[in-house]
Amino acid sequence: MLTLTENAQTAIKSITEQAGLPAEGGVRIAMAESGTELQLSLVPEPQNEDQVIEEDGARVFVATETSELLDTQQLDANQSAEGTGFTLTNQEG
Repeated sequence: MLTLTENAQTAIKSITEQAGLPAEGGVRIAMAESGTELQLSLVPEPQNEDQVIEEDGARVFVATETSELLDTQQLDANQSAEGTGFTLTNQEG
């Protein structure tokens, strides 16, 4: 299952709060329409089939089609002059 670093948890809580999302809201990770990259979006609630990951109040929803791909990944966040950036790191092995 996808895990979140402390930095990712803090960033997600901050972003969802700033966006004014309800308590059930969070960041959703799904395959982009191109089918070649992942897309993150702010959503007010998970879709029916989403895997819900909640760590220390940070909520991430993983779309069904990406859950296997993200199963061994860890989501991290970094601040830069352009804003918050997210990265995935393989935790397998």
